Amino acid sequence: MAEVKQVKKAKTADKPAKAKAGKKGGDQSEPKNTIWSRRDFFSLAGWAGFAATTGLSSLYFLRLLYPRVLFEPSPIFKAGSPGDYTVGEVSTKWKQQERVWIVREPEGIYAILARCTHLGCTPLWLKGEGKFKCPCHGSGFTMDGINFEGPAPRPLERLKITLAPDGQIQIDKSKKFLFEKGEWGKPGSILRV
Repeated sequence: MAEVKQVKKAKTADKPAKAKAGKKGGDQSEPKNTIWSRRDFFSLAGWAGFAATTGLSSLYFLRLLYPRVLFEPSPIFKAGSPGDYTVGEVSTKWKQQERVWIVREPEGIYAILARCTHLGCTPLWLKGEGKFKCPCHGSGFTMDGINFEGPAPRPLERLKITLAPDGQIQIDKSKKFLFEKGEWGKPGSILRV
């Protein structure tokens, strides 16, 4: 019996020790004097993430309703009057802005696109040598655009040239005339003045 009493005392003695240990560091409950609990914070963060995802998805969907359009400058420009150009000369006035040379010969005026037919570099007009020379790979073109040296596979392209109602030269870069197709003699490839 004495042993039973000692076992009961030991059991009751262990209970307060466990309770004290639980209160000291083992209690995982949150303090009651805070405004937000961890559960509230993570719940709010989850809803905020959901709202942000829904909002961005809506914006992307609305973006699909509008077409993607490239606003490019007009390929048509006016290059002054025919009297501005000297016979037998190449005008480099429009090379920088429009990438076009205007050549006036006794037969008329024509416009050449300033883009090498090899890889698209912009050739230089060498007035002393009377030729266009590509600085990238050495292609050479005569004054009328025929290729005669270097890797360029074909002559330069001519552009549509007309006289506008106001008497100015009008060049359309969207319409090209190719020598190899026999288009250099067609109406619009040269302006007879």
